Amino acid sequence: MPPRILKIPAEPAALLPDRFNAWFAARGWSPRTHQLALLEKAREDASALLIAPTGAGKTLAGFLPTLVELSSVPAVPAVPARSVVSTGSGVQRSGGLHTLYISPLKALAVDIARNLERPIAEMGLPIKVETRTGDTPTSRRQRQRRYPPDVLLTTPEQLALLLSSDDAPFLFSSLKRIVLDELHALVTSKRGDLLSLGLARLWRLAPQMRAIGLSATVAEPESLARFLVPQPKDKAESADIVIAGGAAPPLVEMLDTRERLPWAGHSARHALPEIYQLIKQNKTTLVFVNTRSQAEMLFQNLWSMNDDNLAIALHHGSLDVAQRRKVEDAMSAGRLRGVVCTSSLDLGVDWGDVDLVVNIGAPKGSSRLMQRIGRANHRLDEASRAVLVPANRFEVLECRVAIDAIAENAQDTPPLRTGALDVLAQHVLGCACGEPFLADELYNEVRTAAPYADLTRQDFDDVVDFVASGGYALKTYERFARIKQDKQGRWRVANPKVRQSYRMNVGTIVEDDMLKVRLVRSRGGGQGKAGGSTGLIARGGRLLGEIEEAFIEGLSPGDTFVFSGEVVRYETLVEDQVYVSRAHDKDPKVPSYMGGKFPLSTYLAERVRRLLDDSRAWNGLPEQVRDWLSLQKDVSRVPAVRELLVESFPRADKHYIVFYPFEGRLAHQTLGMLLTRRLERARARPLGFVANEYAVAIWALGDMSFMIRNGKLDLNALFDPDMLGDDLEAWLAESALMKRTFRNCAIISGLIARRHTGEEKSRRQVLFSTDLVYDVLRKHQADHVLLRAARADAATGLLDLRRLSDMLTRIQGRITHRELDRVSPLAVPVMLEIGRESVYGEAADELLAEAADELVKEAMG
Repeated sequence: MPPRILKIPAEPAALLPDRFNAWFAARGWSPRTHQLALLEKAREDASALLIAPTGAGKTLAGFLPTLVELSSVPAVPAVPARSVVSTGSGVQRSGGLHTLYISPLKALAVDIARNLERPIAEMGLPIKVETRTGDTPTSRRQRQRRYPPDVLLTTPEQLALLLSSDDAPFLFSSLKRIVLDELHALVTSKRGDLLSLGLARLWRLAPQMRAIGLSATVAEPESLARFLVPQPKDKAESADIVIAGGAAPPLVEMLDTRERLPWAGHSARHALPEIYQLIKQNKTTLVFVNTRSQAEMLFQNLWSMNDDNLAIALHHGSLDVAQRRKVEDAMSAGRLRGVVCTSSLDLGVDWGDVDLVVNIGAPKGSSRLMQRIGRANHRLDEASRAVLVPANRFEVLECRVAIDAIAENAQDTPPLRTGALDVLAQHVLGCACGEPFLADELYNEVRTAAPYADLTRQDFDDVVDFVASGGYALKTYERFARIKQDKQGRWRVANPKVRQSYRMNVGTIVEDDMLKVRLVRSRGGGQGKAGGSTGLIARGGRLLGEIEEAFIEGLSPGDTFVFSGEVVRYETLVEDQVYVSRAHDKDPKVPSYMGGKFPLSTYLAERVRRLLDDSRAWNGLPEQVRDWLSLQKDVSRVPAVRELLVESFPRADKHYIVFYPFEGRLAHQTLGMLLTRRLERARARPLGFVANEYAVAIWALGDMSFMIRNGKLDLNALFDPDMLGDDLEAWLAESALMKRTFRNCAIISGLIARRHTGEEKSRRQVLFSTDLVYDVLRKHQADHVLLRAARADAATGLLDLRRLSDMLTRIQGRITHRELDRVSPLAVPVMLEIGRESVYGEAADELLAEAADELVKEAMG
């Protein structure tokens, strides 16, 4: 049954009680049409998805049905809020948990609680609101289970924990509504799979429950609406869709820098003075970057030029929670002029008087960019303002097409996922932790979740067998038997330790090994590098946040690096604690985090290819970029939309071949690996390859120009789609990538526990355990559930196989080769990637600038 897409007017007086109409009127507001539409859907006892832009009052719309329903309890004098998780009027209701709110971010849950308290207190509503996140004290979590509030705001991981308790039927039996905020951000990951399974369980425990989904504009709202209702057998069902209108279009421009625009690089250091002036000219500015290392470096650079002493702060996911909350509170109070941030502030949080968003680097996707732009002017009737700052010439193209996509309101959100089997294994174990289950009943329940609607019985039974025994190849190992069957055929946990391990390891986010960073005073000892102290230090110290272990392993005592907005000196490492002291080094390193790197969306990649193919559209580009493309046209060729341009040229004592698929870094990494294998067989003697978002470059000892010219290297055969068959399997068999992917699946499924009572497994222990299991399964059970899960993850994530397959089909018969005597202008950016990965921070930029000057001179003849 297709969903009903509603744009309906409603009469406020008919839907809102008098005290609500009075509250709106006292603020000079009127209820918006989409807010009233959700009230109407609640009266019809229907689930609904609200699609609305930022500033449209989505959150109030989602909670309005709950506030109205709970307002029928006699009013009592309001009690002033004591904290962001206060109890509103302070009245304890006896009706049990009424509404559950799920947020993708802890910060968003806390912020929503703060905002929700205001109307509750001002209208004197007898409603108790609490949050439950990883930061919530254990005592409060236990109290929430015994005496649930009316409204509980939490995360997908905490919901999974609550459902795994034996009192889950008591806690959720009264549940009337679940509100899923920023739903588009949840459903594209394994967190969405976990949440969907939680919904399936809630529909069984509380069949009266209805769902409200809140989302920014998405490409396919119908598929998102399926997430909100139980899926019947053999057909699709969707919630109703309410679309808000009337939003002012955003004002987005690209910085046309007066400085020389780099040919490569990601730091945007050339535009620092202009970025600082933007912060200075506006009341409050959010400066978004794509990685935490970029955030640290940009913050340091801005602070070093902050002669006006502007209040500029830093926010990213590796900072200590206390520091993040401090920044968030200061932002809400309007005390900051600027915040340098990552995707940690992408979603939903209402930052008050932000009047400008600056996005450093290419946005990678129009929907993601719209989300960031929406942080400015958080009001529906006022246009959000944003400035895009491309870090290099290719990023100018991406910024240009992203601005055009936003003007057309074109979206590039990915379609709904197919549920992952490792997440299902975690859920099966969680169900057994709560109460024994029958396989038939749980299978039928799981299939009501949209991502698992097409789950086969064979896959489900394989997952249950895996949780019960580890699978055929691991049956002899007792520690992998986590559930067992009783005489009634019900599955229950094998022992209490299994239950405890599940609760300590629940979740789908497998982070790189992180170490806590503490700021201390150095004392005693001699001087290390940069004047560093190598003596003993006082233990304790203020917690700054967490940093990836791999970065610390490359440091020596006395080395300096940027962290938490400061330059610090590495003193020592004790267990999982990194002790640092303040330093004043002018050339610190910048931590290189693995997280936070976004791939270029397929949609924007297509638009970039169209832009390149239309030389008339180049008139809308900065002069520097027009000159660059014109030079490329003179020296070689600018690729057409469906064409693959291949360039070959000598340089120094090596031979280079560069391909321009414009399909994003993930697909290009896979392509580079596969092409290298094929070039080896062709005896081109390849030495290595690099890839960026736009191109792949391979260097070799063999003269590939000569081989192509004389028919010894057939480019059409080189790019035959069959490379995704045996070549791919052979490469995966020997690749460390598959082991890493398998490791994550093993952790998510619960086969390998990261955390135990009183300890956490070291990285080496986890590596040893998972690598051993991986080798056993490959040898003895190649179709094991976890191997299938790892292959699916690799195909959709790290390898981007579907996109690569589409590209190979697109270019068949459309490969154009240009034999050159030197590097081309278009090849300069990818050539500069060679050797870049091993250099950190500002040193990388300086070396890149030197190499760029040399390459640019060559390209220009």
